[in-house]
Amino acid sequence: MTGSIDGTPTGRMGNIEGDEFGPYVASDGEFGRDGELDGADVLGETGAAGVFDAARAEKAVRELLIACGEDPDREGLQETPARVARAYRELFAGLHTDPAAVIDRTFDESHEELVLITDIPMFSTCEHHLVPFHGVAHVGYIPDEHGRVTGLSKLARLVDLYARRPQVQERLTSQVADAVERRLQPRGVIVVVEAEHLCMAMRGIRKPGARTTTSAVRGLLKSSASSRAEALDLLKGRIR
Repeated sequence: MTGSIDGTPTGRMGNIEGDEFGPYVASDGEFGRDGELDGADVLGETGAAGVFDAARAEKAVRELLIACGEDPDREGLQETPARVARAYRELFAGLHTDPAAVIDRTFDESHEELVLITDIPMFSTCEHHLVPFHGVAHVGYIPDEHGRVTGLSKLARLVDLYARRPQVQERLTSQVADAVERRLQPRGVIVVVEAEHLCMAMRGIRKPGARTTTSAVRGLLKSSASSRAEALDLLKGRIR
């Protein structure tokens, strides 16, 4: 799909579900298909934020079950503290790595037009209630004057790792945009995230299906109304 940025034909537009991107499945500590960020590097055996304390997490889950009036020693719950600890270790793996490092590698393709990846699946955890929010992210940038680009799958990983933290959607959106701007130094960046928050769907106001859309725009895509309009036009029909 092509368009134009300030009268110049745009570059490619990708969909993370398309064949070009290959399978993108994060499970058992593996992120994406390239393999640079496996095991301890991603899952946080060590890291700036500290070490994941599985034993402490298990004790906390056990206490929570007791506080809720359950018996953690009954058959169905005996392994639950360990299971939950393992799950949180994976869900919060982004705390123990620098997500922006995944886009450090770039390629000189002399590409000067918009690169836009749409419909990146996103799962995160609301830091206010520790329940999930999920949806899709759209990430685009106009490369620097040298036309340097990063791998398409790396942008999907960037979203995934920032999502694997206690988060709020607004901060997640800005963090992805700021990382792209900081590491790639492009002429412009746009990030749009759409998500359903289960803290609104399953508790409180209980409005399942309500979606929140957040955006972060940097550089030329912020300062130039025509550039921004072109990028948003490419997203029409994808943003609900």
